Amino acid sequence: MATTLITEQDEFLYLQVAERLHEQIEKGLLKTGEKLVSVRALSREQGISISTAFKAYSYLEMKGLVEARPKSGYYVKFTPREYPQLPTEKHQDSQPDPQRVSACDMLSMVYENLDEEGIIRLSLAAPGLELLPQAKLSKTLAEALRQSAHSCMNYEHIQGNKRLRTQIAKYAFNWGGRVADDDIVTTQGCMEALFFCLKAVTQPGDTVAIESPTYFGILNVMQSLGLKVLELPTHPETGIDLPYLEQAIEQVQVKACLFVTNFINPLGACMPDENKKQLVTLLAQHQIPLIEDDIYGELYFGRTRPRTCKSYDKEGLVLLCSSVSKSLAPGYRVGWCLPGRFKERLLNIKMMHTVSSATPTQAAIGLFFENGRYDLHLRKLRKALHTQCLRYIQAIAEYFPADTKVSRPSGGYVLWVEMNKAVNAFELFQQAMHQKISIAPGQIFSTDARYTNFMRISFGMPYTPEIDKGMKVLGSLVEQQYKD
Repeated sequence: MATTLITEQDEFLYLQVAERLHEQIEKGLLKTGEKLVSVRALSREQGISISTAFKAYSYLEMKGLVEARPKSGYYVKFTPREYPQLPTEKHQDSQPDPQRVSACDMLSMVYENLDEEGIIRLSLAAPGLELLPQAKLSKTLAEALRQSAHSCMNYEHIQGNKRLRTQIAKYAFNWGGRVADDDIVTTQGCMEALFFCLKAVTQPGDTVAIESPTYFGILNVMQSLGLKVLELPTHPETGIDLPYLEQAIEQVQVKACLFVTNFINPLGACMPDENKKQLVTLLAQHQIPLIEDDIYGELYFGRTRPRTCKSYDKEGLVLLCSSVSKSLAPGYRVGWCLPGRFKERLLNIKMMHTVSSATPTQAAIGLFFENGRYDLHLRKLRKALHTQCLRYIQAIAEYFPADTKVSRPSGGYVLWVEMNKAVNAFELFQQAMHQKISIAPGQIFSTDARYTNFMRISFGMPYTPEIDKGMKVLGSLVEQQYKD
């Protein structure tokens, strides 16, 4: 059979074989240092071509799980059993205590010099530009302009571009949603969606429950609206502590909740679907709105996309927010929300603030979705991010002190790293910047700078020799703080 006729089949087969080997490595059936069968033997055993067998090993090699030794073959290089332990879950005092949000001077210091040449940007939870389909997206933008009767110079409908909303509604099927285009309101990125939703369900002085640690951008929005926050203990794998939230609701007047249920930044936790269902039921009993930030939901490493809380919502109390800023085009500022029963209130807020969203970028993203280009891009991006996640964790295991702990996300962009209590993450940030390495110190992810010996590292950049050198230097700086 001609090679051209089996190319697509080979593509599918090599991933299947690679995934089975990955599982054996993960379960410890294949141990570090163990020799794998030869390419020819793998081809014979699995009934695949030699080229397919070679691609399977190359894929595992790219992930850093196996290595090729000259004239010897392939060997297991790293197994997940060598991962550092998970970070500690921080538990608050038994009495929930809402806090006013204060500006963090550290935050401006962390992000003021990131445009300098030569900085290794481990602090940015975003994709490397080389992972994004720049040429295809530019072509799609030009197509959208040509297709528009007014070259996209007109004001868009207040709810947003019709084509884009239709495509978002179709994508909702992936997370279990039953959505119509009329349920969706577009925004200038996800942060604007969160801002509008918070403004729609709260008043200044109200208390909003959030995860801890949480993305500093959410803390900034809370501050701008004059809100208090109730920080909930959050497990690095399963998300918020539901019993703690239930207890807190009985003691504190919680006006709304804002949670990142899939691959929370910075922990990387993904709330199990059963927990999501319980959360929605609990909040419905108390008629408390939930603002669900699902910006990372499409960036899963497993076989299926995790569901959203919105998929369990029967009363319109869940306001789901998302965007393409983390998955496709950060600079296009295309976001959206599904505001449920608060739609009219949210549209009034949008009218007061921005009137309508940008026409050209909405049209381009809608067309990109419609042409099937987004699906193809996401498959490649997920594969790249999963590989990069493994490589960064391996570097931490190799270069950092032995008592370092790190999260194990199953999607998203970030690792949450816990260091020895002798380490001050902000001082580490300052030392690292002298070496042109930027990290996000843990202090900026809470209202009271409590995560002093934690840091967030992004694996959005492909793992290059430059990144490897930076991780090695960073590990040395962490170790140096022990001695000091």
